[in-house]
Amino acid sequence: MTVRSQITRILQQEDINFLLTNRIPRRMVTQLIGWLSRIEQPLMRDLSIGIWRFFSELDLSEASTTQFKSMHECFTRQLKPGARPIDADPAVLVSPCDAIVGASGAIAGTTLLQVKGFPYTLEDLTGGPELPTGNRNGCYVTLRLTAGMYHRFHAPHDCRVEQVTYIRGDTWNVNPIALKRIEKLFCKNERAILRTRLAASGHAVTLVPVAAVLVAGIRLHFLDTLLDLNYRGRRIIPCDAFFRKGDEIGWFQHGSTIIAFAPAGFTLCANVQEGSKIRMGQPLMRLPGAS
Repeated sequence: MTVRSQITRILQQEDINFLLTNRIPRRMVTQLIGWLSRIEQPLMRDLSIGIWRFFSELDLSEASTTQFKSMHECFTRQLKPGARPIDADPAVLVSPCDAIVGASGAIAGTTLLQVKGFPYTLEDLTGGPELPTGNRNGCYVTLRLTAGMYHRFHAPHDCRVEQVTYIRGDTWNVNPIALKRIEKLFCKNERAILRTRLAASGHAVTLVPVAAVLVAGIRLHFLDTLLDLNYRGRRIIPCDAFFRKGDEIGWFQHGSTIIAFAPAGFTLCANVQEGSKIRMGQPLMRLPGAS
């Protein structure tokens, strides 16, 4: 057994992992890592990317470049053209990001699952009534981005972003270990609610990027400011930004989770199975009436 596999095996033990990633000053460490990741010094860049590679499955073969000024630039890398084909079926919503599928399925009224036995409500997640109105009894998919994945997210269909609600919060880890221990975890962390409307059908589809330890901060192309821990409380930002299916909407400063919500009548595509990997552009949900 290699040194890497031995260390990884130790860190994957639930008690140790939870202790090292949660029982720390999460916000302070997150802000510190955010600052360090932007340092454009070759030795610091190479060391930090090397450590990152040691502990994750970082694959840069699809990146548009492998020359980076900083670790942050590597985290937020773009891909080569055509690296993520977009499903062209107009009856399909595509995955907005590369991810591992977490809890998903039907929403019971406004109640859904973080993991089995850990429910939360749409009202808990949004801190207000905006989301429950359009997504009551709809369906949802939890999409978890791991450290080595591509961290940008894209439009699931031709749509218009009508409003962004930013909610300042904590930075708990969002890995499966923490999700089994912290109730309503997504409702505690920093997050943004992107309310979109499909161009052709008018359906309300909502994306909720949720930040986490070491990865707080969400950048949206159509806003001239970074949504991060420097903001206070809850902020509603009206907007009117149109995106074609597959267009890039923004990125996490590092990576975390996106929860996608759709109204009643939408169904999950057959490839969406808990624990499976999905790539940006692959089928996620089908519109009502689509076979």
